[in-house]
Amino acid sequence: MRSPLPRAVLNRLETGRLVVLSVLLGALVGGLSIVLRLTLDLLLALGSRLTDFSPPGTTGEGGLMMAFGTAQPWGLLALPLIGALCAWLIPSAHGDPLTQLVGGYHARGQWPPLLAQLRTLGGTLLGYGSGLMVGRDSAFTLTGQLGARLMQRVTRLDSVELRTLTLAGGAAALGAVLHAPLAAAVLVAEVLYRRFEFEFEVVMPCVLAAVAGTAVYGLAFGFTPLFSLPDVQVPAAPQLPAFFLVALVATAMGWLSLLACQVLPERWTRDGPLRPVVGAVFGALTAAIAAFSTPAVLGDGSGWMQLGAAGFLGPEAAGQGAWRWLLLAIGARIALGGGVLPSVAVGGLIGTGLGSLLGIDTAVAGMVGAVAFLTVTLNVPLAAGLLAVTWGGETLLPLALVASGLAHTLSGTSGLVPTQLGARRDSPVHAGGPAWLPDTVRLRPRRTPAAAPSAPVPYDAPDGTLQEADLLPPPSSERELYRRAVPPSWHGARMQVVSLPPGVEIVGVVRDGTVRLPRPQLRLTPSDELVFLARPDAYAALEGILRLPGS
Repeated sequence: MRSPLPRAVLNRLETGRLVVLSVLLGALVGGLSIVLRLTLDLLLALGSRLTDFSPPGTTGEGGLMMAFGTAQPWGLLALPLIGALCAWLIPSAHGDPLTQLVGGYHARGQWPPLLAQLRTLGGTLLGYGSGLMVGRDSAFTLTGQLGARLMQRVTRLDSVELRTLTLAGGAAALGAVLHAPLAAAVLVAEVLYRRFEFEFEVVMPCVLAAVAGTAVYGLAFGFTPLFSLPDVQVPAAPQLPAFFLVALVATAMGWLSLLACQVLPERWTRDGPLRPVVGAVFGALTAAIAAFSTPAVLGDGSGWMQLGAAGFLGPEAAGQGAWRWLLLAIGARIALGGGVLPSVAVGGLIGTGLGSLLGIDTAVAGMVGAVAFLTVTLNVPLAAGLLAVTWGGETLLPLALVASGLAHTLSGTSGLVPTQLGARRDSPVHAGGPAWLPDTVRLRPRRTPAAAPSAPVPYDAPDGTLQEADLLPPPSSERELYRRAVPPSWHGARMQVVSLPPGVEIVGVVRDGTVRLPRPQLRLTPSDELVFLARPDAYAALEGILRLPGS
C-alpha cells in the first residue's frame, strides 16, 4: 500500500523526522549524562576511601590541584577481586561499550540484550570507581546506547532509524564527556572502519545529537574544555623535527600495544573460568605498580595528562605512560582499558615525557603523542586531530593533522576494537548481510495455492522431521533469508495484495512460534514476522523503501 504523497515529499518528511529525533535523543542523553556524572563523582569519592588515593582530574570535569594522597596497601588489596568481578560482569561476547556500539551497528541493529548492557555498565562503573584503568567515557558511551533504547520504547523506530539513532546516542554521550561535540560525532562515524572511511549517512544525526547533548550537559557543569592548555603557539621550524619524532615514537608504541594485546590466548579472555583470573591478574598488577612504583597508574590517566600539559610533569611522565602502556596491553582484551581517554592518556604522557627530554613545548608534545596513539588504537585520524584542536586551539591543527596522518599511514589497519571492519563494503549494513533464521528452517517460496499445507510448520523443528515437498535445501549464496516484523503499512493486508520488487519473495510468516507458508488469503497482523528470501541488494532496496522495523 503506497503513500499518495510524492517520493520527494516523503524524503523530506523522513529527513525532518530524523532531525527532530536526533535533537530529542541528544537532549535525553545529555540529561542522563548529568545523572551519570554525579554517580561517577560519588564512586570516585568512595574509591578514594578504599585506596586512600584520589587521582587528579581534568579542569573540564572539575578536578585539578587536589591532594592526591598515598595509596595504602590494605586498600589496594581489593583491586584483584574488583578486577575479577569486572571481567566477569563484562561479557566477552559483546566487549566494552565502544565495541558494542560498533558491533551492533554492523549486525544490522542487533544490539546486545539489555541485561548484558546493564552488566557492562555495572562492571565499567565498578572499575572506574576503584581506580582501574577504565575511562569514564566508556560509561558515557553505554549510556548513549541506553538512551536510544529508551527512545525506542516511547517512539516507534524502524530499523534504519534505530541503527542511526543508537550511533547518535553514543556521539551525544561522548560529546558531553569529551567536551567536544563535533569531534565526538566524527569519531563515531569514523570508528566503524579500520580504513579511512566514513558512515556519511550518520554524520548529521551524530552532530545534532552531540550538540544537543553537550548543551544540556553544559548547563549543569559548564562548557570549559576538557583539558586546560596554556596559550599554544605555532612551533618554530627548527622544532618541527622534534615533534615529528614524538609522533613517530607514539605511533610505534601504539603499534606495539596492538601486538602485545595478542599475547594473551583468546581462550583465556573468553567467557569462562579463565577470564576472571585474567581480570584478577590485571587488578593485582595495577595494585603492585601503585604500591611499589607509582600510584599514578590508578585512574584513566586523563588527570595526569592535564598536569603534564600544565607543566607540572617532566621526563617522569614518559615512565607513567610506559606503565599504562603495559596495563593497556593486558586489560584491553578483557574490556579494561578500552575506550578513548585511556589511549589519550597513554599517548599524551609519552609525548609529555619526550617533549621534556627534547626541550620542546610539553603541552604541544603531549597533544601530538595523544593524537598519534589514539589514531593507531582506534583508527580515527580525523577525529583525533579534531579532539586536539578542540582542547588546544586552532594553532594545533597543522601538527595534529600531520601526526594523525603519519600514524594512520604507518600503523596499518589493526585496532583495539575487535568489531571494527576493514571497509564499508564488508559491513552487512551495506552489503545486504543476512539476519539468519535458525539453520533448521528451510522453506521454499509459495508457488501455487494448492501446494500449501493445512497445518503450520514448526519453527524449531529439528533436521529430518520436515519431509514435505515444501522444504528445500539451504538457499544459495545469491539468495539469503531475512526475518523482520511486518511493516505498519501491511497490517491487516492479505498476502495476495502484497507487492514485492523483483528478487524478493516472502517464504514464511512467523506467528505464535510457528512458521506458516504464505497462503494468498492469510491476513497479516502486527504481531507477525515475515521471512524473506531475497538477493542482498534487492532486500537492501526493499528495506530502504518500506523502512522495515528492527527485529
